[in-house]
Amino acid sequence: MTPPTSRTWAKRGHTPVIRVRGRSQRRFSIAALACYKQGERSRLVFRPKRHADHKRGGRRSLTWTDYRDLLTAAHQQLGAPLVLIWDNLNVHLDARLRTFIDTHDWVASYQLPYYAPDLNPVEGIWSLVRRAGQNNTAFTDPDHLMRVLRRTLRKLQYRSDVIDGCLAATGLTLTTSRPQNQ
Repeated sequence: MTPPTSRTWAKRGHTPVIRVRGRSQRRFSIAALACYKQGERSRLVFRPKRHADHKRGGRRSLTWTDYRDLLTAAHQQLGAPLVLIWDNLNVHLDARLRTFIDTHDWVASYQLPYYAPDLNPVEGIWSLVRRAGQNNTAFTDPDHLMRVLRRTLRKLQYRSDVIDGCLAATGLTLTTSRPQNQ
């Protein structure tokens, strides 16, 4: 992962040049759910994965079973049904994952329009992760990167106001289709 740069400088009239070593080899993937429920604090459920066989031509992204396991863990952790609002990542459209969702009554899924990152609250989370945990950092090794990612995401887990802000930035609001029992 190429580290983002938040600030740089150069002499007047000279374009700053930033050199980074290496290039992305897609060794890591992270899936996250921004979880919202009216009257309760927002939560972030995430699963990072390191791809050990990336040099052997192995899969370099999360599989449908990784998402299935994330959904199951989130359901157990939250103790409530899930309503997913997903972008159109190819694995989100996988028939096996769709079958899993259709066969469980505690999860429902809705797709966002194609290429609508401005409607996806998790895109705000990724932006915060890049700006808060990775900017101006040269990682010494893959373990260093993973430690920083986990630490940054754990910090965000306890900031429900920030998670709420990611939803607010989309312009979407929480609504219910039926009256709630008080």
